[in-house]
Amino acid sequence: MDIVFVLKILKALVEVAGFALLGQGIVALFAGNKRDQNFVYVIFKIITSPATKFARLISPRFIHDKHIALVAFALAFWIWIALIITLASLQTKP
Repeated sequence: MDIVFVLKILKALVEVAGFALLGQGIVALFAGNKRDQNFVYVIFKIITSPATKFARLISPRFIHDKHIALVAFALAFWIWIALIITLASLQTKP
């Protein structure tokens, strides 16, 4: 399997996680305290659970649980940037 293909798949997965985290944040802003009763928020929470679990795993314990989604979004963003740079460097080589 070509490395560029694998990197593009990883980039797509990171994009899905990032947009789901962004959507979850927007729904949380509109839903307020009753966000756990909102169907769309629950769906986003299911989609983003692997990213938030990974963020909780690698983040220090002093980071509060309510900030883990923000940490997961920041990680997804920087992984996405790294994948774009890697793909660009691989595709420009002769």
